[in-house]
Amino acid sequence: MTRLIAAFSLLFWGVVAHAQALEPRDGWVVMPSEKPFDVLLDDLKAAVSDNKMAVVTQAGPTGAAANRGITIPNNRVVGVFNNIFAVRILELSTAAMIEAPIRFYVTDDADGNATLSYKTPSFVFSPYMGEAGADLTAAAAELDAIFLAIAEAAR
Repeated sequence: MTRLIAAFSLLFWGVVAHAQALEPRDGWVVMPSEKPFDVLLDDLKAAVSDNKMAVVTQAGPTGAAANRGITIPNNRVVGVFNNIFAVRILELSTAAMIEAPIRFYVTDDADGNATLSYKTPSFVFSPYMGEAGADLTAAAAELDAIFLAIAEAAR
């Protein structure tokens, strides 16, 4: 058992040490910036507020890893939403609300800058469009515009 744990640990560290920059993928917006991680994170939070949304959640393993003596690149997942959209979408689909808040992801890059990425709200809510119809499509499109405005302002 000890050998299995050691082998897994080596495999895990190899993956962490060779983490790659985020690449565009279906439904994602990936925006490299010329800002360091902390500045981009602060600017994201300000842009969220400026666009009448709220930071609902934040999570990242960097601090906990540091407490364990492990150094990893900074990264933070920031959940963003507001109650107006929450009530509106909940009226359309109870199941769709599992997707809220929609998350931004701020990651450190090897060059000292950071990247801001997110899944578009229309992509996130697409599995529920059949049951919720055109009203959810419209709400997701409005959120797409808001999330793009937030990302452009932060970047």
